[in-house]
Amino acid sequence: MNFQETLNYMYERLPMYQRVGNTAFKKDLGNIQILCERLGNPQEAFQSVHIAGTNGKGSSSHMLAAILQSAGYTTGLYTSPHLRSFTERVKVDGQEIEEEFVIHFIEELRDIIEEIQPSFFEITVALAFAYFQSKKVEVAVIEVGLGGRFDSTNIIQPLACLITNISFDHVDMLGDTLEKIAFEKAGIIKPGVPVVVSQRQAGVDQVFQQKSEEVNAALSFASDALQVVPSEKGKITVVHKEQPNREFMPSLLGKHQHLNICGVLQMIEVLNTQGRLKIPEGAVKTGIESSQQLTGIKGRWQQLGEAPYIFCDIGHNEEGLATVVEQISRYPYDQLHIVLGMVKDKEVGKLLQLLPQKARYYFCKPQVPRGLDAGILYEKALHIGLRGELAKSVAEAINKAKAAASPRDFIFIGGSTFVVAEVEGL
Repeated sequence: MNFQETLNYMYERLPMYQRVGNTAFKKDLGNIQILCERLGNPQEAFQSVHIAGTNGKGSSSHMLAAILQSAGYTTGLYTSPHLRSFTERVKVDGQEIEEEFVIHFIEELRDIIEEIQPSFFEITVALAFAYFQSKKVEVAVIEVGLGGRFDSTNIIQPLACLITNISFDHVDMLGDTLEKIAFEKAGIIKPGVPVVVSQRQAGVDQVFQQKSEEVNAALSFASDALQVVPSEKGKITVVHKEQPNREFMPSLLGKHQHLNICGVLQMIEVLNTQGRLKIPEGAVKTGIESSQQLTGIKGRWQQLGEAPYIFCDIGHNEEGLATVVEQISRYPYDQLHIVLGMVKDKEVGKLLQLLPQKARYYFCKPQVPRGLDAGILYEKALHIGLRGELAKSVAEAINKAKAAASPRDFIFIGGSTFVVAEVEGL
């Protein structure tokens, strides 16, 4: 098989959550354990850091990987989902996995794939671990895919864990309260392994405290010790209760990154205290200020154009979209244009209510099986007073917005990771 044939086999043969929804989510670790045993348990060949959360875990993973890479460590990074190419999911020192490795890996494991029928995510996690071992990775940053407790990544024994923001998402699988969702995320906390939580949240803190006490894991909340104060022209000052102030100019834009930065900085402090890694301050500064360039992260409040402003963001739940709206409000513009698409398994009505009524909307359907029909989205939006027009594709919606916008306007593209994935030139 060539690379495209290999991907087709994976997409068609293995249930993939991003395409088919919760039928691909398996609430046990049996398959990943079988796969890794077959491979000789490659996850034991490198040190790791584990990152869970609802919003911010991807950005935090990329920042942390950039810092470790800047400190001179051969650094693996596993994230999901990908935006443009499957190979974005697995990187070493910012370089994506080679297509040939993916081809050979699937060919070699085809018999066991047919036998145990793992999910797309399960086989991808095993692939990442095997690749990191082959590249002699010294430390890998592993992002949880969904939840934590039953996530396939949860067979690693990390140096430390980081849990970012908790908000409502995937409620059909993780629970319909923040406490239930936090319980699933807390499943990555392991005996004796220190855990950092980026921020305190009412009703959620005690879930992490209880789990940490149960397994004797040292727990710290980054927001207790660290605070970010924005200054001029994109700079920030990080204020620490017990250390001198530090200044950074983050490459990941947006106020919502401030809590992520605090969580990452607290993680660095924990890792340095352990003594198994040595991460100098210069590497921290380089990693935070160059994380986009070093890791290739995309779609996080990413600017695509100016005059008019054009931004995209993968935020797709209540907290994510609320953050997007707040970010937009920080820019001057005459008219706001929003290219919007969503997936079927979201509470669309709730999400639409977060969006500004004065914007002009261009409704579209991302080209995945889970994509919500643009006509249904249009009708739901119209019902609450959001007005706009239909487009046959994400590309057509973007073109319509660009054609209608003046140089003094603002165009936002989002509503779903899969809408952003279809942005040309991302």
